[in-house]
Parts: sequence; C-alpha cells; structure tokens
Amino acid sequence: MKKVFLILTAAVSLGISSCNKYLDQVPDDVLTVDDIFKSKDNTDYFLANVYFSLPNELQQRFTGNQNSGAWYAASDESKYNWSFNYTNNMNTGAWASTDGTAAVYWNNYYKAIRNASVLIQNIDNANPIEVNEGLKKQYKAEARALRAIFYFFLVRIYGPAIMLGENPIDINASVDELKLKRSHIDTCVNYIVTELDKAAADLDAKVPSEQYGRITSGVAKAYKVQALMLAASPLWNGNTDYADFKNTDGEMLVNTSYDPQKWVRAAAAAKEFLDIYVPSQYDLYTASGADAFTAAYNACRQVVTVEWNKEWIYGRANSGSYLRYDRTPFHAGSPANQRGAGANGATQAMVDAYFTANGRSISDPASGYVASGFSSFRAPFDNAARNTYNQWVNREPRFYAGITYNNSYWLFQEGSTPIITNMEFNGNSGRSQSTSDVSPTGYIVRKDVFTNDNARGVVLLRLANIFLDYAEALNESAPGNADIMKYVNLIRNRAGIPQYGTGEGMIPEPTTQEAVREAIRAERRVELAFESSRYFDTRRWKIAKTTNNGPVYGMNMMGNGAEFYQRTLIENRIFTDKDYLFPIPNTQILINPNLVQNPGWK
Repeated sequence: MKKVFLILTAAVSLGISSCNKYLDQVPDDVLTVDDIFKSKDNTDYFLANVYFSLPNELQQRFTGNQNSGAWYAASDESKYNWSFNYTNNMNTGAWASTDGTAAVYWNNYYKAIRNASVLIQNIDNANPIEVNEGLKKQYKAEARALRAIFYFFLVRIYGPAIMLGENPIDINASVDELKLKRSHIDTCVNYIVTELDKAAADLDAKVPSEQYGRITSGVAKAYKVQALMLAASPLWNGNTDYADFKNTDGEMLVNTSYDPQKWVRAAAAAKEFLDIYVPSQYDLYTASGADAFTAAYNACRQVVTVEWNKEWIYGRANSGSYLRYDRTPFHAGSPANQRGAGANGATQAMVDAYFTANGRSISDPASGYVASGFSSFRAPFDNAARNTYNQWVNREPRFYAGITYNNSYWLFQEGSTPIITNMEFNGNSGRSQSTSDVSPTGYIVRKDVFTNDNARGVVLLRLANIFLDYAEALNESAPGNADIMKYVNLIRNRAGIPQYGTGEGMIPEPTTQEAVREAIRAERRVELAFESSRYFDTRRWKIAKTTNNGPVYGMNMMGNGAEFYQRTLIENRIFTDKDYLFPIPNTQILINPNLVQNPGWK
C-alpha cells in the first residue's frame, strides 16, 4: 500500500503555549515550542499541520468554513445549483470584503506561513537524538518550500501580499510594528522564487519511503514556474488599469510597463524543470484500451483518478471529499451508491470548448460537428450504442472523460438494470425528482469522479500543466520556437486527437503568434478543465471580463423530449474589474491603516 504523509487530523489540535513569544496566546495545557522539538513525533505533527493548510480541491463547495476551491464554478466551466455555494455570490457580484468566505484563504495561508516560519527558526535546536541533522535539513527545506507556495497562493488570489520575512511576528510586538504594508508584486514573486530555489537545493527529487504528499525538489521547481508565469502574464505585466494601485505612502505595487524578460524567465524555469525531471521523475500518463480512442479516454480519465501516477508533480494526500456526491446524478430508483446530487453542472460554453474527434474546434467547418438531431453512438465508457444528441457525437476523448450528458451511461453500474442518466424534467435526474439535487445546466461535471472519495489524494499540479506553461512562455518570448508545438502536440497525442503539423490527419499549424496563443489557450482549457486552472488562467490573461461576464447557457431543464435539447439561458453573470482579485478582508483593513484594499473594493 502506498504511504501518504498528510494523514494527521489529530495534529490540527496541536497548539503552542503563550510562553513562546512568537505565537498567539493559547491555553497553558498544550505544548510549548521547546516541547515540540524535543520529540520527532511532535515535530512531525507540527510539520503536518503546515501541510494540512494545503487547499483541498475535492471539497469544492466553498461555503466559507473550509479551505476548498471556489474555482470551478467561479469560472466559465461550471455552476453550482445550490445557493449556499459562494461562487453564486461571486458570479452575480454579490460578494464583499466583509464576507467571512472571502477571508478564508488570507487567514488560513498566513497561519500556515507563520507555522512554517516557526519550524524553520526552531528545527536546528531539535533533539539531535530523535531528529538528526539530515531530518533537520529536510524538514526545514519542506517548510521553506511550503511557505513559498502559500505566499504564491496568496498572491494569485489577493495580489501583492504582506511579506513577513524570516521571523514569525513577536507576540510582544508593538501595535505600530504590526502595521505592515503590502510589498510590490515583483518583490513577492522574487521572494517566492528565491525561497523555492533554496528549498529545492536541500530536497530529494523523490519522496522518501514513498510518503506521497511530501515536498520534493521537483515540486519546488514546478511551483517556481507557476509563480513566474503569473508574474509574466498580462494581469501583472504592463497592466495600466493598476496605475493607481499603491500603498498609502504612494509606493507602487505593480508594473504598468510591459517587460518581455518576464516571459523569458518563465520559459527558462520551465525548461529547467523539463530538463531535470522529465522523464526521470515525471512523464505523461498513458493507459491501454480496446482501441486507440478508448486508450486515450482511459488515460484522460485516469490521470486524475489514479493516485500519485507518473504525471502527478504534486497533490494533497488524504483529501476528504464531497466531489463524488456533487458530480453523481440523482438517479432516482438506482442503488444508493450510485445516487448523488449532480449539482455541479458544466456550462454549455465548456461543452462547446472540447474539440471534435478529428481534433478541430466545433466552429471549424472541417470538424464534422452537427448542432442538432440525433445519431446512434457508442461512447467509450458505454456498453452499447445509444440515441445521442449530435452535439455530443464524435467528440474528443477528453469530452467523454469530463462531461455527463443526457441519456449517457453512468460510470459505475450496479444491479441488473443499466443506470442511464436522464436530466429531462421527468427523468431520473431531472427537476421533477428534486429542485436542489439536480444539475442547473443539463450537464454534470464527470471528471475526477471516483468509486470512493474517502481519504484519496487530489492532484494539485501535473506535468501537462508544465508542458503548456512552457509552450505559452516560449510563444510570448520566442515565437516560432519548435518546442512550442512539440509540447502542445505531446498533450494532443495523449488525448487521442490529431497533432498540429503536416501529414495524414494532422492539422495545419497556426502561423502567427496570436493564433498560436489562442491554440495554446484552447488546449489548456480542455486539458486542465475542472482542475482549478481556468479561474486563474482567465484572470492572469486578463480576459475574465469576457469569459465570465454575461449569459450562461445550458439545456432546458424544464423540458422533456425534444424540448430539453433547446439552448437555454441559465443566468447572467456579472464580472467587473475589481473581480480580478479577492478583496483584502475588511477586518484586516480596519486594524491596519497601512494595508490598502484591492482596486475597486471597499
């Protein structure tokens, strides 16, 4: 059995007493810092607490009381039917800096940063009998990398952060010392990159003793790429909309002039990662199947469900999950194990983003796409051909891995009667069954649905992401470089669709930098769908006012038969300039006059 590191639930209650000047006051009957580092077990628990703050992207309901992802349904990928999901507030402009949910990441990540700093500052004094020099070096490097990653998460969500430096804040610090200001975006990114490089130098390339979930040198170098990609992208590189984004003392927090060298730096970091770790440590995941199409489908489905496979660069171990329930249709009358809510509905825009089986966009006249009518079609997950709406016939393998559509065969069969998902009004997963546990769009996200979600790992970063990062950074810094299409085509080849280039079945390469940019973005949208990428991509590219603003469409959930298949307006979304960043929590603004709010927020 594979071992994982992030198991500790008891560790969450591990506290530090007030006799340590660096930490908040807590009850006197818990461990002091000195006590923690006398024992390897307690040291492990304390480090595990830092890991515990990693985002749990399988708990994507985002109700404000958990460190989970808002990202799927706050992008143009999907929508939640439930009003308690905070993404519905975000998508209608009904969120505010006073909302506790908007502060979740700020609070959790700064706590994790503080705890990582406590470990870094104290690990060298750990009991040498129980914690040897090798472990001290490893633990310090892991904490250093985690601290940098949490800073990256903060910057990605809130923009320029308060950088606390090496030492945790002294509990006896004066009020004036606590009134810290935000650092320039470049200062933030440079610190993150420097810390990740420093950590990588002291980490092994492979996790020790198969303890999956621990930081390795590859993880550190991969997140370095993520930080540099963010810094190079339009939101932070030459964004004139942020000309007045300043600290209270007038210090600028962003660059309004475009710097092409940022893309050069990002491309170099991605190339460094690929040269060192591929294929020795990581490689694209592949699978077998009855035919090439089925093999590609299996690979695209299993790459996120098979834990710690060769493509996973990093993941969160032991993630409790709501995902299976949220993405399993209602299935009235079916066995209990195959009945869910199906409330995480994919949008029509996301459905339309997938390519056809010949690798072309549905808008391409050569794609063979048919927008209406029905055909007898057997999907790669099915045991028979079914009468299928033509929009969903002969699509690429990733479509069938990602989307549950009407009259589709369910992933997991149980009992003698086939379980077929029907989302028409009177169907087994339609609104006549439930007004709450039902798709809002007539589609349900299928990707990453597994047989059992209890304590399984969730991928946070995989190799396909780095391939596409490298292609994007190269296209922006060295358009025409042969590696650009090489790495895009590696993704397409695994996905079972024709590559860009020449030869039978291949698609002509785009010829301009802009066309290549759009091809890379289209590939990324499909390959990383429902993996917490699209939300951040549309923001760093500064296109979210287009992609996440205006009408959202799906099928007609109030109809039966032919009426169901009518393109139907689900909602009108509101996205303004302020929504590119989360607001700084209002409580922090009130107690710190040197902390400026993000543009557009109050």
